[in-house]
Amino acid sequence: MKRLDVLWATLIGIAIWQAIVWITQAPHFILPSPSRVAQAAWSSQALIAEHALVTATEVILGLIIGTALGAITAIQLALSETTRRLFLPILVFTQAVPVFALAPILTLWFGYGIASKIVMAVIIIYFPVTSAFHDGLMRQPPGTFDLAKSMGAGKWRTLRHIQIPAALPALGSGLRLAAVYAPIGAVIGEWVGASRGLGYLMLLANGRAKIDLMFAALITLAVFAVLLHQLIGILVRRLEAYAAGR
Repeated sequence: MKRLDVLWATLIGIAIWQAIVWITQAPHFILPSPSRVAQAAWSSQALIAEHALVTATEVILGLIIGTALGAITAIQLALSETTRRLFLPILVFTQAVPVFALAPILTLWFGYGIASKIVMAVIIIYFPVTSAFHDGLMRQPPGTFDLAKSMGAGKWRTLRHIQIPAALPALGSGLRLAAVYAPIGAVIGEWVGASRGLGYLMLLANGRAKIDLMFAALITLAVFAVLLHQLIGILVRRLEAYAAGR
């Protein structure tokens, strides 16, 4: 994604937003104008930064833990057919449970602090990383496993030298999805029960009819998600270059 494209998309989005405000003549406590939101963001920048730091910590820790657990699970699934038969149906079944339904339970188990939000982010991240990486590990060119076996390579050597390098692009796709989903998990947890974070700030601003501040917090969250996606994209490209250079 080029910087100029991002700039143009941002300007077009702001123009459409302002046009809607002019056309509908909506009161500022329903739909504030971009200028009011910018003013609220500037006047409350310290407050927004404080809560954004909490949410960013939750998201990054959740992303790291969820990615590690997902990668380990995918490797275990690739190594063992028995594990695949037993665990894959359970993994798919867990995705049928709405995330919103888990948030109160996790808050009850882990408390109102940062732990429950990290766990929520991990749960959301875990499946796309596991699924994408596992597909990459198993989708090898025809005859690859037979060739490796004929040359005396065991499961671990085949995994290390053939499957994992070839599956890095698939892992990258899972990481890109995880970068988008991670903030959702953290904010859902903050909505259910928290005293800090952008999700909490949005609820607080909404309850006090400070809709411009709520929009400012929401835009901050969106900008953070975009930046995280860009950073993950850079990491993925380096992983793919490393895999190609092997």
